[in-house]
Amino acid sequence: MLDNVQKELNAFAKYVVSQSRANLTRGKKNDTKGLWNSISYDVNVSKNSFGLEFLMEEYGIYQDRGVKGTRKGKSLDNFSYKQSSNLVGFEYKTQTFAKWAKRRGIQFRNKKGRYVSHKQTGFMLAQIIKKNGIKPSMFFTKPFNKAFKNLDKDIVKAFRLDVEQFIKTTTKDNFKNGNN
Repeated sequence: MLDNVQKELNAFAKYVVSQSRANLTRGKKNDTKGLWNSISYDVNVSKNSFGLEFLMEEYGIYQDRGVKGTRKGKSLDNFSYKQSSNLVGFEYKTQTFAKWAKRRGIQFRNKKGRYVSHKQTGFMLAQIIKKNGIKPSMFFTKPFNKAFKNLDKDIVKAFRLDVEQFIKTTTKDNFKNGNN
C-alpha cells in the first residue's frame, strides 16, 4: 500500500549513502574502503508503519561525530576517550594504526633519528589520537541533514498519493463487486 512512501525513503537513503561515500573519498578517509563499503540502509514498509535504518561500521560514528581527546579536541556528541575503552590497549591487540601507517608509508623516528617499527608507530599514533581526539568530519551528518530538510514534505506528498491510490482501488473494487 505504501509504494510511494517506500520509493521516497529509498531515494532519501540512496542520496545519503552516495553523498556519505563521496565525502569519505573527498576527505581522504577511504583508506581500505571498509567504512565506504559498510555504509548501507534498510527500508522497512509494512501495512501500518514504515522505518529507515542506516548501517555502517562502528568506527564510522567516531569519524563522523569526532571524539574528544583526553587533553584537547572536540566531539559533536561530547564523546571522549575517557568514556571509551582503552585506545592504546586496543591498538596493542589489533594493530589497526600500525597497519594504517604501513599502508600510508608513515614511520616515526626515535630520538637517535632511526626509524621505529610500524608496530611502534601505530602505538604512538594511538597515544596521539587518545590525547588529541578525532576531529569531526561530518561525512554522514551533512548529507543526512541536507536531505532531511525536504523529507517531511516529500513523505507527506508520497503518503497522500498512496492514500489516493488506495481509495481509487477500493472504490473501483467495490463498484465491480456491486457494492455501492
